[in-house]
Amino acid sequence: MDLDLAQVRAFVAAAEELHFGRAAGRLGITQQAVSKRVSRLEGALGVRLLERDARGVGLTGAGRRFLGPARRVLEQGDRAVAAVGCAERPLRIDVWGHLYAPMRTVAQAVGGAPGLEVEPVPGRDLPSVAAALRRGESDAGFGRVHALPDRGDAGLRHRLVRLEPVDALLSTDHPLADRDVLSPAELRSSVLRYPAAVDRLDFLTRFAARFEVTERVGSTNLGLEHFVEQVRTDPSCFSLVPADCPLPEVHSGPGRPGVRTVPLADPTPLYAWSLLWREDGGAADPHPWLEPLLRAFAAEARSSRWLEYDPARDWLPDADQAALNP
Repeated sequence: MDLDLAQVRAFVAAAEELHFGRAAGRLGITQQAVSKRVSRLEGALGVRLLERDARGVGLTGAGRRFLGPARRVLEQGDRAVAAVGCAERPLRIDVWGHLYAPMRTVAQAVGGAPGLEVEPVPGRDLPSVAAALRRGESDAGFGRVHALPDRGDAGLRHRLVRLEPVDALLSTDHPLADRDVLSPAELRSSVLRYPAAVDRLDFLTRFAARFEVTERVGSTNLGLEHFVEQVRTDPSCFSLVPADCPLPEVHSGPGRPGVRTVPLADPTPLYAWSLLWREDGGAADPHPWLEPLLRAFAAEARSSRWLEYDPARDWLPDADQAALNP
């Protein structure tokens, strides 16, 4: 029989998400369309691939056996499409960590390489960008890279391209807000506020462990303006932002606190930005603009001194140090 790749793609998305709604969102089609495509595939194969019940979606034995080969079928289809089409479209780079304004760095690197055709798009987080890269839906990613559980980063490579000093973000009512500079150790008695769930921000967790900040609180990620407002109204907390990260204006006045950033030193924490891409043999051949993109970032890193690191003066998580000196 001839496999319909649209049906196979719907099955793989549903099998990986274990949810028809999430699979539909991933594919950009309706949930009903996903269900119909999977049903038609099952009809053509003469076997049930997915179990549907009130608890959700699960793989049958046949579905588990079919999933691996189905992924490989899609990879080959993607390769065939990429072979004739990728040179005619911009390189898609998924950018995450949007609360730290990553587009500043992307724009600076790409702006120094005229003719480089890049389409930056917001990614949700590292796991979702890694999954998109492995599926061949993106050509590169940009953000902070760390090890993912369950080999979620298998088949991917990354290169550290920028180390950015971070400042403490404080309410003007915070006891340390009037200082010109702070050491990380002086923040131990404050609450570290995360701009998202505590388990999703590796850098802040490593900072807290290194400098013995024991009190941590997560937030719902509703954007930078909402997060800054949370810090403004809580003089017991602090967070970290890149030193030149543009912050939204807050409305302060008599009796109403604002926010300010205070440089950190002794040591200065550095936030590591990396490019992420598929190794050879991934879901599609490398986009022809990938190498020029890597060269553009390397050139900007040299001219702007993005990778300066002095262990006597600065602090980097161990994994970032290893990436800096592979």
